[in-house]
Amino acid sequence: MHLVEVRAVALCPDVMDVEFTLIGDLSVIRIPPSGPRRRAEELWRHTCFEAFVRRDDEPGYLEFNFSPSGAWQAYQFSGYRQDRQPAALPAPPDLTVRQPGSASRAVTALILEARVHLPASFRTAPGGLRLALSAVVEAGTGTLSYWALRHAPGRPDFHHPDAFALTLAGS
Repeated sequence: MHLVEVRAVALCPDVMDVEFTLIGDLSVIRIPPSGPRRRAEELWRHTCFEAFVRRDDEPGYLEFNFSPSGAWQAYQFSGYRQDRQPAALPAPPDLTVRQPGSASRAVTALILEARVHLPASFRTAPGGLRLALSAVVEAGTGTLSYWALRHAPGRPDFHHPDAFALTLAGS
């Protein structure tokens, strides 16, 4: 049995912190090995964490993918799965990945912290931002499971408007 916990905090109008914690027997999970902090494609094909961000007054949204390897990706959409473009960010996300444990205790948690600098058009509005937070977890067999704060009806679809379940108020 595994559990995914998520915490999100708006630090100022254009910076947010998101922390994902995967708890359980990590020996049965494929975790990408640590590598360079760089932009990369198709991170969702393996264990990764995702944050989708939109303003209530706009149909467009951002998609952030964060891999335990340190790789990341950010896309901007004009509407539901429309006009995907690499997002122009003021700075790359700052990622920290930890696997707490000790010689006497197995590693039972994977923690990924991401500090995200939002483009000016996505700065926290007075009504806040809407977030869809999710994870893709790859089992040792290669099977993917999909975790979300809220799943839309049907197949897993983290982009669906119903998935934006959390309001993040400005600081």
